[in-house]
Amino acid sequence: MTSHLSRSIFCLTIFLLALSPQALWGADLAPLAVAQKIQTTYAATKTLQADFQQTTTSRMSGRERLGSGSMVLAKPGLMRWDYREPNQQVFVCDGQKISMYFAKEHQMMVTPAKEYLENDVTYSFFAGTGNIERDFVVAGPEEEDVLEAKTTYQLKLTPKKSHAQIDFIDLWVDRTTFLLTRLKVTDKFGTVTDLVFSKVTTNQEAPGKLFFFTPPEGTEIIDK
Repeated sequence: MTSHLSRSIFCLTIFLLALSPQALWGADLAPLAVAQKIQTTYAATKTLQADFQQTTTSRMSGRERLGSGSMVLAKPGLMRWDYREPNQQVFVCDGQKISMYFAKEHQMMVTPAKEYLENDVTYSFFAGTGNIERDFVVAGPEEEDVLEAKTTYQLKLTPKKSHAQIDFIDLWVDRTTFLLTRLKVTDKFGTVTDLVFSKVTTNQEAPGKLFFFTPPEGTEIIDK
């Protein structure tokens, strides 16, 4: 959810090297069954909190950018991402507007939330507002991409309709809870934004004041 994430909108050993991905899925849940469980899980989730590690890699430059922090989401339409590294950044949505504070630049940009909430893939996964089967071609991972098969299910999602930014999405969910543990978005330019989540909790209290942010005095406010 840094600015580059909002624009582009997250390797372990293969579980059984002798088996193809299809064989792995055959022993467990099929990709569509996993997608349905993800949809059901997030539809029943009222609040979600987690820590995250983010890596964004540009195919064109080869440059890698790192970030980390914590996030909290509450229905309907409330979220907050706090970046601690490499620089303080705060992204807050109160359901009506999104405020994006950049401490290094001493700036905060404010923009209407409606379009973001309707189109951002990261938010839609957490909030359960999207429909995986309707919006994506759902498949298991390619053989060379199978990771963490002992503890997670892995899906590859390709938008059914051309998306302005997203080429495809890889995601991992816990095999017991079906909560996201990792989300990796590849955009049309080959930029990959990889988010790994930890300390995930759901349906805990999230005070309303979390979703409002007052920047330090002297911050330049830019309304879009």
